[in-house]
Amino acid sequence: MNPDPVDLICRKIRECRRIAITSHLRPDGDSVCASLALAILGERLSKKMSVVNKDNTPFPFCHFPGAGRIRIGQIDPAESDMVILLECADVSRSGQENLGDCYKINIDHHYSNFTYADINWINPRASAVGEMIFELGERLGVPIPPQAADYLYCAIVSDTGSFQFSNTTAKAFETCYKLASLGASPIKVSEMLYNNNLPEKIKLLGQVLSTLRMNGRGNIAAITMFKKNLSDLNLKEIDTEDITTLARSIKGVEMVLFFKEMEKDTFRVSLRSKGGANAALIAEHFGGGGHIHASGFTAYGSYEKLIVEIPETVERLLTTALPESPAS
Repeated sequence: MNPDPVDLICRKIRECRRIAITSHLRPDGDSVCASLALAILGERLSKKMSVVNKDNTPFPFCHFPGAGRIRIGQIDPAESDMVILLECADVSRSGQENLGDCYKINIDHHYSNFTYADINWINPRASAVGEMIFELGERLGVPIPPQAADYLYCAIVSDTGSFQFSNTTAKAFETCYKLASLGASPIKVSEMLYNNNLPEKIKLLGQVLSTLRMNGRGNIAAITMFKKNLSDLNLKEIDTEDITTLARSIKGVEMVLFFKEMEKDTFRVSLRSKGGANAALIAEHFGGGGHIHASGFTAYGSYEKLIVEIPETVERLLTTALPESPAS
């Protein structure tokens, strides 16, 4: 019988004095908030905790209380007894380059994971890695203070799309109920998540939605954000999930492709789906991955070529994999 990875992680956390936490490139609300909560829980055990990410913390999470403790850069192995990687399918997904000899713990709720660490805890049934960190806190017997409860509640709300995505489960609601009982404020979290938009963000929303393209069947929508859109509005980091949600709300749409220009001829394509359309399978076809209804990949080439060829390929894949897929 294989040992319980959560028990192993609890034991290792108690043994170590200095613990570093990192998450994936282009961190999201789940990974950011789960990292901050885990750091608080570790400090409750008198551990020296550090949170280090390769990429900057995105808006609006960069303005959350305590987000300033996240250091941007590389982990120094000499300063840590072990490293906990959140939502990283492999070490390269973290962008950390010095972890070869480090003791590593791998915590992830995506099924596409290479179980590369000394301890691997992979639970695709979890709604968010924040849900897993809550379970870890319970198993550690650490009292969860209100700030950590806020972070974990936010992690789950963020990653489930406010309980709209397919990873929304009864366990997610149960965990959020427990977190609210521990002092998490759903109203405060919603205010921080959704009511911090700048006027420029609303202008950006209009510009991106004006690029909307639909396929003939009306089940695939594509929208695009160019770097020029951001620079013209003097925006750097911006949360765009709500833009994708608006496109996803179009009647009959099964799949939204959100093209984000990263560099010349380089686009990050975020996929959001509903009904029986599997965004993860589509993303994996293009070398990416993620959830059934929320995934992504990187595409290279001219925009004029990509905006035609990728939706055509997606339509073919959907037709092949899901000939009777409902557009619910």
